[in-house]
Amino acid sequence: MVLVLAGLYVPIALIATSFCGVWAIKGSPILAGKMLGLAVNDSIASYYFGIIPLFVLMGFLVAESDLGQDAYDVANAVLGRLTGGLAMGTVGANAIFAAITGISIASAAVFTRVAVPEMVRHGYTRRFAVGVVAGSSVLGMLIPPSLLLILYAVLTEQSVGDLFLAGIVPGLLLATIFCLLIMAMIILRPSFTGKHDHSATKKETALSIARKAFPILLLIVCVLGGIYGGVFTPVEAGAIGCVGAFILGLAKRKLTLRRLRVVLLETGIITATICFLIIAAQMYSRMLAFSQVPQEFGALIAGSDMGFLPVLLLYLLAVILLGMILDSSSIMLIMVPIMLPILAQLNVDLIWFGILTVVAVEMGLLTPPFGISVFVIKATLNDPSVGLGEIFAGAFPFALSMLIAVGLLIAFPGIATGILTLSP
Repeated sequence: MVLVLAGLYVPIALIATSFCGVWAIKGSPILAGKMLGLAVNDSIASYYFGIIPLFVLMGFLVAESDLGQDAYDVANAVLGRLTGGLAMGTVGANAIFAAITGISIASAAVFTRVAVPEMVRHGYTRRFAVGVVAGSSVLGMLIPPSLLLILYAVLTEQSVGDLFLAGIVPGLLLATIFCLLIMAMIILRPSFTGKHDHSATKKETALSIARKAFPILLLIVCVLGGIYGGVFTPVEAGAIGCVGAFILGLAKRKLTLRRLRVVLLETGIITATICFLIIAAQMYSRMLAFSQVPQEFGALIAGSDMGFLPVLLLYLLAVILLGMILDSSSIMLIMVPIMLPILAQLNVDLIWFGILTVVAVEMGLLTPPFGISVFVIKATLNDPSVGLGEIFAGAFPFALSMLIAVGLLIAFPGIATGILTLSP
């Protein structure tokens, strides 16, 4: 943490600390260097790491194909006439978009362009409009496919398919909480939200809704339906999703050679970044294993009268506080390896714990000073009259409401794990 706060990149800080830690424990820099080499090879040599570039590529292809606009039109047509319908339509569109991308940043960028101008034109305040987009963008890392769930699966050696399945109900629950929050804010705080002018709502025919919804549903069914039905593996699902998104982009005449070049470059950059983080996390995990500190800590807690709930609450508090200074993947890479031996001692369900961790981690996307979704919205909006403080203020109620989802998941673990008992 000292190195990170001093300005060093998180993976470099993890590698440097791990190298020095093993050197101190074993007394040999040569052994520490060999451990680094093994970590590099073992971290990304697995066939299943192919899932990372494939789902990243699919997400960018979908974003470039303007399916976000289609999802927004469909959700608005269904919800637009309700109190706060346009804002709830933005949440619904984000949920749909999350099911075909899995990248929160992509959701924030797409719906800043698509939803914010429409919401402002329909009478909502700009602060509320950007807050809705920022808040609902976190659904991209919870509703499958999710890069954060993939990363958690790698760290804990859990099934990607099971984590995807477990993320569905909590994702829909969080979207429902956001919609109820929007309705309550519009009724109780109209000065904050503004008022929706229903007369300006765009009219959509049943045929146009079906035309826009069909490609999205087809892609979701092919990717997620194939995984849950056991037709193909998550890696194969990513490949099929890429092909489907590529064909849709060509059919909509949105995917030009220039855009495709940008998509491939962005995919390469993000894939390399994630792999570098995973390598660092593997070194960190091995150093912790050498030190025996987490194992001893886990045995201490298991043998004490403290119980799991206080430990869990302290962990979640640490995760939420770290969200103010670190990005989501870095928090997970630092905190999860520390908790794994403790969870093993207490026989905690790692699937449930993963969903709970993702919800807590995603709060960091909305909290200052880091709040990466807020910065993405600010950059995409490119409006000097809208400051970061205004976007953070709009997003704050959504970050706060995520605590409700955390509480419900703790009180009722079946929200995450119940669906696994129904799967074949």
